[in-house]
Amino acid sequence: MIKELFSLLAVFIALFLFGMVVMRAGLFQIGEAKFKDVLYRLTNSAWKGLVVGAMATAVLQSSSAIIIMTVGLVATGLLAFRHSIGIILGANIGTTMTTELLALDLAMFIVPLLVIGLVSLVIPNKKTYSLGCLSFGLACIFIAMDGLETLAYPLASIPSIHSFFDLTNEHQLVGIGIGTVLTAIIQSSTATTAIAMGFMADNVLNLPAGIAIMLGANIGTCVTAYLASIGSGRSAKLVAYANIWLNVFGVLLFIPLIGWLSALASSLTPAPMMQLAHASLIFNVICSIILLPFVTYFSRFVEWLHLEKSNA
Repeated sequence: MIKELFSLLAVFIALFLFGMVVMRAGLFQIGEAKFKDVLYRLTNSAWKGLVVGAMATAVLQSSSAIIIMTVGLVATGLLAFRHSIGIILGANIGTTMTTELLALDLAMFIVPLLVIGLVSLVIPNKKTYSLGCLSFGLACIFIAMDGLETLAYPLASIPSIHSFFDLTNEHQLVGIGIGTVLTAIIQSSTATTAIAMGFMADNVLNLPAGIAIMLGANIGTCVTAYLASIGSGRSAKLVAYANIWLNVFGVLLFIPLIGWLSALASSLTPAPMMQLAHASLIFNVICSIILLPFVTYFSRFVEWLHLEKSNA
């Protein structure tokens, strides 16, 4: 029984990741080249970078993809490192749009999305094929979300797992660690947050524990950008380092504020999944607004810490 439950958990996580990949593939075919051009042309200030980064990430549904594009632009000298900070901040905000979408109860649309997706995928037209990828990917994601919610209670009924969830509910640092490690492994902060949502929907995890996992996921997602920067020039690596420090500083700032953030999110909606989605949005918006006026100083800090010491 336990083996079957964990096998199903792995299947639903894999289905979620598959859906994200398929959906992004469709969106990338429509907009990747355009967004690269926009990132290059409209990011001569931190404020513009934040807006462009947020919009691009909300459309392409991948903060990692936007940051990887940014790494590429900085590596080729088309974008100054300090101008990339605003894009990173915007990407962190834009990625919360996915969790807001996942928190909605859209199970009734699964079958129509599957049908539209399958039909569109067999039509030999680039735009139609991209629409099919988007539709089919979304359907896979919603199926996985339903599966994760269904598995939450049976998994929590296992004594050792139940004790583990109790530990996570009592100690928020455990949740941050789980979010960081899980995201680093599966390479998707959205998937990690979705898993937490599934357990929250069945009251296995409380909201502060879900927020802690979400905070950890923000750190874990930095691994993707760092891996993309390997082999690039020093300036491009600075983008990955900046992404890491931005998320680490944000999480350190909010660890003592988890209770406040939990109370604020609870006051906005009674739905547990939507509470975590709102908490993620609030966290990223506040962190970005706080740091935005200090982008120049932050970029100098990253350069001093990594670039100058690597030259020494």
